[in-house]
Amino acid sequence: MNVPSGALVRSLGRRVFVRWAVLPVFEVHVFVFGADAYEWSVIAMDSNHQSNYKLSKTEKKFLRKQVKARHTLLRHEGIETVSYATQILVVANGGLGNGVSRNQLFPVLERFGQVDALLMPPNKPYSFVRYKTVEESKKAYVTLNGKEIVDDLGQKIILYFNFVEKAQWKELGLQALPPGLMVIEEIISSEDEKMLLESVNWTEDKDNQNFQKSLKHRRVKHFGYEFHYENNNVDKDKPLPGGLPDICDSILEKWLKEGFIRYKPDQLTVNQYEPGHGIPAHIDTHSAFEDEIVSLSLGSEIVMDFKHPDGVTVPVLLPRRSLLVMTGESRYLWTHGITPRKFDTVQASKNHKSGIITSDVGDLTLNKRGIRTSFTFRKVRQTPCHCSYPLVCDSQMKQAPPSFPESDKEASQLEQEYVHRVYEEIAGHFSSTRHTPWPHIMEFLKALPSGSLVADIGCGNGKYLGINKELYMIGCDRSQNLVDICRERQFQAFVCDALAVPIRSGACDACISIAVIHHFATAERRMAALQELVRLLRPGGKALIYVWAMEQEYKKKKSKYLRENRIGQVKKEEILDDASMQELLVEQMPNVGNQNSASSAPSISDSQKGGCNSRKVTNAKLPIHTNRTSFHSQDLLVPWHLKGNPGKDKPVEPFDPIGSHDPSPVFHRYYHVFCEGELEAACKTLRNVSILQSYYDQGNWCVILQKV
Repeated sequence: MNVPSGALVRSLGRRVFVRWAVLPVFEVHVFVFGADAYEWSVIAMDSNHQSNYKLSKTEKKFLRKQVKARHTLLRHEGIETVSYATQILVVANGGLGNGVSRNQLFPVLERFGQVDALLMPPNKPYSFVRYKTVEESKKAYVTLNGKEIVDDLGQKIILYFNFVEKAQWKELGLQALPPGLMVIEEIISSEDEKMLLESVNWTEDKDNQNFQKSLKHRRVKHFGYEFHYENNNVDKDKPLPGGLPDICDSILEKWLKEGFIRYKPDQLTVNQYEPGHGIPAHIDTHSAFEDEIVSLSLGSEIVMDFKHPDGVTVPVLLPRRSLLVMTGESRYLWTHGITPRKFDTVQASKNHKSGIITSDVGDLTLNKRGIRTSFTFRKVRQTPCHCSYPLVCDSQMKQAPPSFPESDKEASQLEQEYVHRVYEEIAGHFSSTRHTPWPHIMEFLKALPSGSLVADIGCGNGKYLGINKELYMIGCDRSQNLVDICRERQFQAFVCDALAVPIRSGACDACISIAVIHHFATAERRMAALQELVRLLRPGGKALIYVWAMEQEYKKKKSKYLRENRIGQVKKEEILDDASMQELLVEQMPNVGNQNSASSAPSISDSQKGGCNSRKVTNAKLPIHTNRTSFHSQDLLVPWHLKGNPGKDKPVEPFDPIGSHDPSPVFHRYYHVFCEGELEAACKTLRNVSILQSYYDQGNWCVILQKV
């Protein structure tokens, strides 16, 4: 059949209909909608032909999704698709990163020919399939494009196929186990496993002297000493009655005799993890325990992530009935944690039982988690730690309250310690308090034209990245842990500095900076952050900026942050629970990012331009703010209580003597709170910018600017 160039062909049985369509984006595509046997082909597209026929809503939606998949692959992954048939297809939406396993996808693909390779990069929402012949790949392309499958979580997913010349992905360098880490398989028998699991009484009487509350997301029991998760420590002066369970004695003696462990533990923590639960990345406090921490995995296998301070992450599979031994560098320097999810990316080969999850994308699949119980044994340290890692050792670090920075270098160091490090530590807890988007920010995002490219600079946990599905939104944040949370939520996000965003100048239709710029410690660095936002915008592009306000009472109306302080005024000695304090901060602070770098910019006198009275802290120690009270200084430290005692009416002293183990650790974040007019004045000094709107929103100063 001879079909004119530019024709859209629809066939049903023996009948053929020819319709005109102009789709200049690509040349050859074939689509199948479910099992209805409606087959659509775009043949030899030529943009010179004009269309007199409008596509149906279903057709338009599918084509839009197909084009978006191609653009997304190119923009975010650098994967170039081609308009002619090849042996290799990229399968958008068919990846480990969005819940599609190898065992699920492979049978679907092999129905259309011999599959030479199925490559599934870890944590990516796409995969590559290479067929033996081009004809087989064309057949799969025609039949599966737009096909709906059900992922391992029971959710429906539509697959989008495109031809590629070669399979492309970012290789993960082959890693070795962190130094000092060892995984011993089948350390106990299945009979011993059953006996240990049955020995844990999760329904213990609350009147029992050894009763302990479970955590929010998992059940936990302690023996020997209670382990405090808020500071990863124990109270050495308060041992628990009864010591370790008798059932553990023979097992520990056997491990000592066989050389698997060096110390007889005197502290045990039993955790039970349901599928979907995890534990934040952490290092067990140096001064609390000796150089050996061992963990026995029972009931189910798990992937534990080990992360070096330089950013290298090594996922390690801990099989059922295996023993993890951490000593030396792996114990003192690397963080370890379990990402909360219901599936782990693991090796597909049967002979791979434990150790590193490699980057062999031809041998990765998903493994459904089961209920895992861990027995973690430690030996309580009675003397200070003298390890080889003094920069991260609490016994060897000497802390002192920070001073107001007098140079760019000092400002950078202050931000590193009191912004970046803090958000890395509190990322999980911080994210759990960031739920509801702010109305004015939502209005700004929803008013942008469909298809706009929007950058969220300092995106935190990404709560604004999914507000408007018609936008192409990408987030960045200085915190790796917050970016990891964004990626877990299937958002596009990356780690970078707000003063050096790796996006081409003039590429963005809009930017948002929500509660970020107030974390920069000098006026020059705050100006540099504003300049970077403007650099990203195209002419006509808009930016929305929020910063915390010095004026928590504006036009005779107190912000909710201050109004909630009436609780403390009614009963001065009452201690508010941590959740209520964090909720107040959530409503007061719409989101928080944390960015930093070195730069220079025109200086602005904050106190003079802002027009509010605040105490100068130059050449002085930064004051510690009392939560839910008015600000008395523009530059200060604001406490974040990870747990307990957040509502006292006095500053919390964070710089305890070495050896003091406060069960309620407090992290302090640096802020520069803005006076009325200060943000607007700073924006007016920017070149090629006009101020569209300046307003006050529940304790925050806000500006909408436009690049001209």
